[in-house]
Amino acid sequence: MVVAAVLQHRSPLALGNVTGSAISNILGAFSLGLLFYPQGLEFDRSAKVYSTLLLAVTTLFTVLAFFNLLNRIVGGILIAIFGLYIVSIIYAIYRGVASPPELSDSDSDGESNDGDGHGPLSETAPLIQNNEHEHEHEHAPSSDDKGSRRNRGLPYHIFHLTMGFLSLSLSGYILSHSAVTIADSLHLSGTVFGLTVVSFATTLPEKLVAVLSGSRGQAGIMAATTAGSNIFLLTLCLGAVAAAGYQAQGVDNFVLFELLAVWVSSLAFCTVIFLGLGRNAGILLLAAYIVFLSLEFTIYRR
Repeated sequence: MVVAAVLQHRSPLALGNVTGSAISNILGAFSLGLLFYPQGLEFDRSAKVYSTLLLAVTTLFTVLAFFNLLNRIVGGILIAIFGLYIVSIIYAIYRGVASPPELSDSDSDGESNDGDGHGPLSETAPLIQNNEHEHEHEHAPSSDDKGSRRNRGLPYHIFHLTMGFLSLSLSGYILSHSAVTIADSLHLSGTVFGLTVVSFATTLPEKLVAVLSGSRGQAGIMAATTAGSNIFLLTLCLGAVAAAGYQAQGVDNFVLFELLAVWVSSLAFCTVIFLGLGRNAGILLLAAYIVFLSLEFTIYRR
């Protein structure tokens, strides 16, 4: 993702990377998360909301790219849309922190019964509590791990986050220069190289997150990573490229196949979220990604 913002001075490669990364995040990374998910999927309301938002943003990008409307004014609008997206996230986080979930009626009734010490469950309560403590002890992380995380503190993690971001930015800058040379040597346009090789490389972190979150049964993280990454790409990164003075350059224009690929992948992502599809959908998405890469290197090579 960082590369897309770094490649502003190489418009075809940058736009190819934006489009290819958006496709790779869904067909390449999200599909792996579905394959590694241990059980049936169930996405929450937030995942459905942001998947719908991603489909709307992708539709906007498809229309703008098809009619060659990517200019400085449109770039500013896309950046403004990203700003509104960030504000919505901050507001959602604020609501979640300011309004913690309340106990249900059944929980409160259970607590009142336990507090009275009477009723049919009062005699078996110690046994149940002991079993619960043993079960928690088996699955909970050790106290040493928790203590080490607490002792490191927030500044430690902020420092590592900053260093990681700087490393990604530096690697993106290096990749932007090497990618053009490699594309010229292979007689590929910057758009094709950005759609395939560069986009695959820059979305490796998303693929790792998808596999880890999928194997741990964290459907929300898996969906949020995919939706957030693509909204970032199709608003801020695309807006930065357009605002930097992108001009359509004939042979480097997107073909209809690529625009359909990014839109259909977003539609498929939204469908999986709403229907709660699992591994079979992951297999289909991954197969579609392999077909997309094959077509880009053969039929649509230009």
